Amino acid sequence: MRKLLSLCVGVLLFTGCATGSHDTQKSSLGVPRPFSALEAVIDSPGTVTVETIASSDWEADRGGLINLQHPRAQAAGLTPGQEPVQVYFHVLKHPTQGTFLIETGVERAMRDAPTQAAFGAMADSLKGMKFNMPLGDWLAQQKEAPRAVFLTHLHFDHISGMADVPAKTAIYTGPGELASSEHADAVIREGTQRALQGKDPIREWAYEADAAGRFAGVVDVFGDGSVWALWVPGHTPGSTAYLVRTPQGPVLFTGDACHTRWGWEHDVEPGTFSEDIARSAGSLAQLRRLAAEHPAMDVRFGHQR
Repeated sequence: MRKLLSLCVGVLLFTGCATGSHDTQKSSLGVPRPFSALEAVIDSPGTVTVETIASSDWEADRGGLINLQHPRAQAAGLTPGQEPVQVYFHVLKHPTQGTFLIETGVERAMRDAPTQAAFGAMADSLKGMKFNMPLGDWLAQQKEAPRAVFLTHLHFDHISGMADVPAKTAIYTGPGELASSEHADAVIREGTQRALQGKDPIREWAYEADAAGRFAGVVDVFGDGSVWALWVPGHTPGSTAYLVRTPQGPVLFTGDACHTRWGWEHDVEPGTFSEDIARSAGSLAQLRRLAAEHPAMDVRFGHQR
């Protein structure tokens, strides 16, 4: 089981899992801004509340999560093996815009009827997963449906709850996420198609190059400075981090620009799960610089706390 899980996670789940068959369109939500606009407001308390929910506990290949060839990883004696991970969704509540999700956790059917889930062809590899709060369970407890899902990218472990998302809920990603993985494994292509079945076209953030070069692009999601999308390519071409201004201070959701706490604390980029490790290292450095400049920032990683 451990070998099967490692294979599935390493080859299928955290690497190419999107497909070019679903429609995309340029997002009309969000305003491209220079980094200086974010910098001007980042430390001012905001009005958006956030909650992180560990939808499931699992494990993944350490060499995919962390670049074990990095000198600091080698000096620390990190070795290949399995690393504990969690699959999250994050709930944003905006006082006037409503409720939004970052990521989707896992689908309820993955627990209750795994072969019927969107990624049911991978049911055998899910047997080691501990289910805490499938997205469908959480949605059933809510008085209102989320208005949109903001994805950091389109790998399996970030859309594995998408089938539970109401059909007309808007979905947002960075540019090129679908197009980048047209030749993904057939099992993942089929699962992704099923997860997105009946959903509206995926909306891609309208990033523009920032003259300051701090990030590949910056978008003010609601135009009020409360939620920001940061283009951090490397793990995937459209990888996006999100910065949310809460009453307690700024909260940064790195997505898989950084999977683990160890990688963040030791400035070591993700490993073989990333499409472009060198670019991934650059994006991680940008995020770490941002956090260092704002020590009150709460940083939430892709798969660990």
